Amino acid sequence: MSLKAVSRTQGANRDIKSGGIKPHGFELEFEEWPVLVKAFRAMVREQAFDVCEMALTTYICARQHGVPLIGIPIFLVRGFHHDKITVRSDSSIRSVEDLAGSNIGVNRGYTVTTGVWARTILDREGLDLNDVTWVRSSDEHVEAYEPPKNVELIPEGKSLEEMLLNGELSAVAGMAPGEFQSDAVKALLPDPDESALRALDRSGFYPINHLIVVTESIVEKHPELPVALFECFTEQKKQYLKRLSNQSVSDDDEIDARNRKLQLMGFDPLPYGIAPNEQVLNELIESGLRQQILSPTSGWEDYFCRSTLDLTG
Repeated sequence: MSLKAVSRTQGANRDIKSGGIKPHGFELEFEEWPVLVKAFRAMVREQAFDVCEMALTTYICARQHGVPLIGIPIFLVRGFHHDKITVRSDSSIRSVEDLAGSNIGVNRGYTVTTGVWARTILDREGLDLNDVTWVRSSDEHVEAYEPPKNVELIPEGKSLEEMLLNGELSAVAGMAPGEFQSDAVKALLPDPDESALRALDRSGFYPINHLIVVTESIVEKHPELPVALFECFTEQKKQYLKRLSNQSVSDDDEIDARNRKLQLMGFDPLPYGIAPNEQVLNELIESGLRQQILSPTSGWEDYFCRSTLDLTG
């Protein structure tokens, strides 16, 4: 059985994309989307693929608005976002507390996962998220979602960078300084990489960016597919991490380098399954509630294929 699939190439899926590792009984025919967020939108709005890498908050928001997708707890992409709260280098904003009552830019839509995690960090640091006007640079993937009243769309013809540099915004959430063209910006939080590792070590804060989702219709036709995909990606993970341990550091990309560092610290850099991720999933739901993005959930069986709920990898 051949399935249409989309996923950005990285160590944790490279052999799957080349066909070296396959889900039992299925062939994955991958399409390449240079701008992956466009594939997210196509999956949410049109169910354009059978299997798709998807931003986590986008998926949960879509699911809560009746989009017929269902998740598999393969959390393919994770990241630390303490560096993704950016201010002007000469700004009077010195701490999170200084952002109270201000205007803060949001990279792309308000429900974009990186921005959600950046605001979660601000929330953790004591900022009242409702006491801020959030200026988003694009609309939402989930058309039915209505953002709260303190969320505005960027004025036509302007950019977040321009508004930050001219003082119309106090900060931008969801973008690291290196994503700006100007050098006159910096991360608000000091030593963001070390801050992120401390948050992981102290409270298990290890944000999930992307997971694998499938259309409900394909699962109805092929109920064996979710487990086959879970086992396939788990096998790929094992081979990838083994290969990473034997790989020269000079060959690491940014993701490899982070995964290597986490392994050296004694952490699994790619935990799959609900059980090892329940804490951070719950934090996303709770933060999403405070950010007026998500609704309460009655359990993870609402969001993940039942056959995968007890699997770990």
